[in-house]
Amino acid sequence: MKKDLHPISRIAAFRDSLTNTIFLLKSTTKTKDTIILDGIEYPLVKVEVSSDSHPFYTGTMKQSNSAGRSEKFKEKYKKFKKTTDSTE
Repeated sequence: MKKDLHPISRIAAFRDSLTNTIFLLKSTTKTKDTIILDGIEYPLVKVEVSSDSHPFYTGTMKQSNSAGRSEKFKEKYKKFKKTTDSTE
């Protein structure tokens, strides 16, 4: 096998910039920043969005009102509705 073919994998600290939450994960990213947690120095990777701050995971996504949308559609096109008086 060739030497230095694969990057070095190590534990790194990922900090969410919105919530300042820190995750420890195994990573091959290179960074100049470091952080000391529990007396151990880890490489620090700053991320803008993580599962701690993303709207999908936090449940703060905007919910659309589908009932209101269908009512608007029916109101808009009710003048085109056929009136059939079928008497059998």
